[in-house]
Amino acid sequence: MTASGNIEQEVLLLAGRSGSGKTSVSFEVSDQLQKADVAHCLVDGDNLDTAYPKPAGGLHGIGLTEANLTALWRNYTAVGQHRLIYVNTVSVFEYEMIIRSMGGAARAIGVILTATDATVLARLASREVGGALERHLQRSSALAAHLETTSSRISRISTDGRTVIDVAKDVVEATGWSTAPAK
Repeated sequence: MTASGNIEQEVLLLAGRSGSGKTSVSFEVSDQLQKADVAHCLVDGDNLDTAYPKPAGGLHGIGLTEANLTALWRNYTAVGQHRLIYVNTVSVFEYEMIIRSMGGAARAIGVILTATDATVLARLASREVGGALERHLQRSSALAAHLETTSSRISRISTDGRTVIDVAKDVVEATGWSTAPAK
């Protein structure tokens, strides 16, 4: 609660290169929070601007993402939600847009999932059945380097050789939500 008595909004920014386990871990984090009766909602940022062709004008790329996240968050808060798990490769770099979408005030927790090139290759090779594997590997490598430039205050959690359950436990611990009041 804030000093004014309002429930503080919180957002987990779950980031990581392609193949680091973001999607699997986010669903497990959600499951663990549900078992602990911790209210939250889960949004995968990749789904907020998936459109072809991209709209003309200001609603393309991050503009469309922001408009859609703003609408979703308005709907979630209308039913009492105040915690958001936001999953996107570069979510930790989109902090300002995400906070704007949440009405301008929220406590943010940044977590970057990491994985070695070998781990990423194994994961992406098992899921990319078309001709896009090489493109995904190159993009994943570039984004891993870019994510290394973020603040050292952001938690980094390795997913190499670990179960999704164990990684998710570490992510939940980083949020502090497992001991927070559920509602």
